[in-house]
Amino acid sequence: MLTLVLVVILAALVFEFINGFHDTANSIATVVATKVLSPGKAVMLAAFMNLLGAFWGTAVAKTIASGLIDTEVVNVTSQVILCALLGGITWNLITWWFGLPSSSSHALIGGLCGAALAAADNNFAALIWSKLGAEGWTSNKGLLWKVVIPMVSSPIAGFTLGVLILGILYGSIKLLSKLGGALGRLARPRWVNAIFGKLQLVSAGYMGFAHGTNDAQKTMGIIALTIFAAESAGTLDNLPSWAAFLHPGGDQNEIDTWIVVTCAVVMAAGTAMGGWRIIKTLGHKMVKLHPIDGFAAETASATILVGAAHFGMPVSTTHSISTAIMGVGFGKNPRKLKFTVIERILWAWVLTIPAAGGVAYGLLKLFEALGWA
Repeated sequence: MLTLVLVVILAALVFEFINGFHDTANSIATVVATKVLSPGKAVMLAAFMNLLGAFWGTAVAKTIASGLIDTEVVNVTSQVILCALLGGITWNLITWWFGLPSSSSHALIGGLCGAALAAADNNFAALIWSKLGAEGWTSNKGLLWKVVIPMVSSPIAGFTLGVLILGILYGSIKLLSKLGGALGRLARPRWVNAIFGKLQLVSAGYMGFAHGTNDAQKTMGIIALTIFAAESAGTLDNLPSWAAFLHPGGDQNEIDTWIVVTCAVVMAAGTAMGGWRIIKTLGHKMVKLHPIDGFAAETASATILVGAAHFGMPVSTTHSISTAIMGVGFGKNPRKLKFTVIERILWAWVLTIPAAGGVAYGLLKLFEALGWA
């Protein structure tokens, strides 16, 4: 039914909007905490760079659309995708309310897996665990390659890269101090804060761009999956002229231009709304940051996100920036890290996929009981 397809697309865009304000903190928490930019200016920078990043490739979108769920085992209907989205939205709103920087990416993936399992009557073959690609490991599909391995490796990489970048920067400052003279004056705290205050504008923009390259594509993949499923079911036959844009422009490995543009704009709008509860947690509660620290954390996190997007891995922006901030804090002084806050964040990470999946699973079973699916 065309109306249901449109409802699912609308729900996907609602998820994208919430993703924007939920994950705004990932892009701007550090630049706000270091007082380099006011919250308002930081949000506008993040929104603009999110918009640019969203147009930078579709590899992650293709993973969501065709790399996680085996459509030959489970019938991916509009109801299945709607429940997946509702699972992700519910968990996002819960964690936003409590100020926990959980992963929107994993909430969406958890919802998709939970709904697929419910539709397949608990047949785990509905989930693609691992599928080797013909073009080498970079084209491999499945939860193992695209979700589990990145979920473990990206936080480790974020922490490690944060420590390394900060170590290099601090080492360079010490070297300048020993050289003395005009170069030595650059190592004074006043000059270091001034220089990295400017450089952090670049790293914050880089972080916003990286966020757009990865997160915006996830909803693109969900909308593409919805449309191809509707096409297969014959729902898009004899469309009215105003809805002709819904016809897929290619195969399931291609994402139509209108999907890319719509998701980019909606995510940028959501980002512009801000996400102050999570900004407070990331920017102020874990460790006190200075401009040099913010530059190191943003550069480390953004580099990981851009690399993951290139390989079609839906990596969590939240995980990468949170662990990069932890790495920077550890590099400064391990005793300054606030482990009670970190523990709350870790629990949110552990619970995200099963919680969102459980909500989606329960909703689809309820829809089936009511005769809606």
